[in-house]
Amino acid sequence: MPIANTFAQYDADLQALIAEVETISPPVATMGRRSFMKLAGFAGGGLVLAFNLDTRVARAADGHKPTESNTLNAFVRIAPDNTVTLFSKGPEIGQGIKTAFGLIIAEELDADWKTVKVDQAPINPKVYGYQGAGGSTSIPRGWDQLRQAGATARAMLVSAAAKQWNVPASECNAASSCVSHKSSGRKLSYGALAKAAAAEPVPDATKVPLKTRAEYKLLGKRYTGVDNHKVVTGKPLFGIDVQMPGMLYANYVKCPAVGGKVKSANLDEIKKMPGVVDAFVLDGTGNPLEVMPGVAIITKSTWEAFKAKAALKVEWDESSASKDSLTQAAAKAKEIAAKMPAPADNVGDVDAAFVSAAKVVEASYDYAMVSHQQLEPENSTAWWHDGTMEIWTPSQQADRGLKTVADMLKLPEDKVTVHQTRAGGGFGRRLMNDYMCEAAAIALKVNAPVKLQWKREDDFAHDFFRAGGYHFLKGAVDKSGKLTAVQNHLVSFSVDGTRPVSGGGRSNNSFPTDMAPNVRYAVSLMPLQIPCGPWRAPTDNVQMFVAGSFLHELSVAAGRDHVEFLLEWFARPLAPTSGPAPDPSRSFNPTRAAGVLKMAAEKSGWGKKLPSGRGLGIAFACSYGGHVAEAVELSVDAKKHVTVHKITVVSDIGPIINMSGAENQAQGGSIDALSTAMGLEINVEQGRIQQTNFAEYPLLRMSSAPPVEVHFIQSDFRPAGLGEPCVPPLAAALGNAIFAATGERVRTMPFKRVGYTI
Repeated sequence: MPIANTFAQYDADLQALIAEVETISPPVATMGRRSFMKLAGFAGGGLVLAFNLDTRVARAADGHKPTESNTLNAFVRIAPDNTVTLFSKGPEIGQGIKTAFGLIIAEELDADWKTVKVDQAPINPKVYGYQGAGGSTSIPRGWDQLRQAGATARAMLVSAAAKQWNVPASECNAASSCVSHKSSGRKLSYGALAKAAAAEPVPDATKVPLKTRAEYKLLGKRYTGVDNHKVVTGKPLFGIDVQMPGMLYANYVKCPAVGGKVKSANLDEIKKMPGVVDAFVLDGTGNPLEVMPGVAIITKSTWEAFKAKAALKVEWDESSASKDSLTQAAAKAKEIAAKMPAPADNVGDVDAAFVSAAKVVEASYDYAMVSHQQLEPENSTAWWHDGTMEIWTPSQQADRGLKTVADMLKLPEDKVTVHQTRAGGGFGRRLMNDYMCEAAAIALKVNAPVKLQWKREDDFAHDFFRAGGYHFLKGAVDKSGKLTAVQNHLVSFSVDGTRPVSGGGRSNNSFPTDMAPNVRYAVSLMPLQIPCGPWRAPTDNVQMFVAGSFLHELSVAAGRDHVEFLLEWFARPLAPTSGPAPDPSRSFNPTRAAGVLKMAAEKSGWGKKLPSGRGLGIAFACSYGGHVAEAVELSVDAKKHVTVHKITVVSDIGPIINMSGAENQAQGGSIDALSTAMGLEINVEQGRIQQTNFAEYPLLRMSSAPPVEVHFIQSDFRPAGLGEPCVPPLAAALGNAIFAATGERVRTMPFKRVGYTI
């Protein structure tokens, strides 16, 4: 297959993956009566409810022993001692979803949280539906499904108790893992009732009452993570921790310029090194989402693999490899900007608005490519045995990875078993399963379980990077200071020449077509072979820097208070949308936007007099359903060193599941955004990533991390995720604060490009 077609297909596959992640499709979000099946003859007459599949098979394959307890459905298991085990279907990547999912089920189940355990569910989409984590969709996708799972199990327990006492179910009350009958004083534990519940008819899940926010007993309070003690005491939870009898270790070496192939390698020398079991070339599939060509080194330990890698000498055929240069791309973008292409959107009369404007502002913004660099480098363990490929992986989409591996190896999906491990971070990188595919391809040639372990340098060289981009803007305000026109020419990148790379297109969240009465928006594309992928709030994370900063430029030009200017902007008439009505819990809502902005202004002390060299900036974003305003207070010294004194974050993401986890997400997202805005960038020359480790990629140090004050407006909208919405507003608020402190406008990320340090 020609390399151009291969990369075009990779891009199409990746775009499809991102579309799947970012779209709230409810395959199991609302379940009717027929979606629940009672499975008879289980655990001595115990009750099983499954979602379209006998979950005994799934749990048995994952090492569970269902005969030890009564399993009420795919998410709930109750032991005779009244211990409630709940199953978290999504991957835990540090976002706290394992705790949040458990709390959602436990709330509707009316379980006693002190006796609840939360286990990782097996990967089985036929049972659980979507099992990935990305686009801050885990809670929105699982909200109804998880609540119905808990409520249905509770209803069957209550019904069993009512029949045993010969009283109406309406007279019985469930609380703290017990059912009680107030008038008679009788009480039974869930453990005592689970077996009897097997005789009960399965209720229609859509008709089982769900609690209102006012009725919550668990949700919204503070809880420590269910795995916190295991994490801090070093228990083997992560993919990198997997150990198996007779296991071997592997590293996979690919061309530094993506698309290169192996011409020759000193394999005979490598095979003679201590601990080396084998070394061989894989042609791969030519798809960066699967297996690119390279050399696999198999050893008896990780360190022997890394030592052999250092001695490996490969001659690469780079005739089809990337020749990308971001230095050349930056120069080319300026050339392209001189000629506005046919606009993708053209609303109103932009030219007339510019002619009649009181003030016209022109500016160009750009932002760098960045890398994910999650704490745990990529890894997976694979074992080819008995005609089955078995994999242990820290993927964000192990369910999708199962299908990818099956298709790649031409195996039926039931011949691939995937075990979800905890992931040491992801930020979108682990939505791709290339490391999982590599492990499977290597395992086919190794007669033992084999753990593929990347080095940090591999993570830098072979990431799916956040795309860089260039915006050329023009805006107008009238005599009353109102925004009247915006023109935005985005110069981005493309693999196939027809559509932007992942994260390189426009965002309706951060720069909507109805941003002003008159709008012209156009996109020009430059070729890029380096793989790009989603990075924390894809597209919004960069375009909100542009939008939030340029809005501030316009409010300054109008002589307006920025908060007042934004509130007026929120209240603008929204353009009508075609097609199905948007989900109100995921769409921009002017009332929610105004609420978080006003609170952020109040909590940060907006309007207060600040000392010389000190500034306060504010910005807003609606991203992935989360309405977030952030304010940054900082000072800048004569050497352009920035000291951030406080970040104020106000979010409306609907009801909070775990207040402790939500605060951690808001703090972590803000700090990560600050680190990225100030100092992180990836440079590419001759198709090679120039940064190789953290020495050239300076993450924010703890000594520079400011206090982050977090507030929530808990609305009755369906909950949104929080892993991503707190990232987009930060860079604009930071740049606006620097302008307030110094009078200098920062229009490039990272800010270190124009001399600012932290």
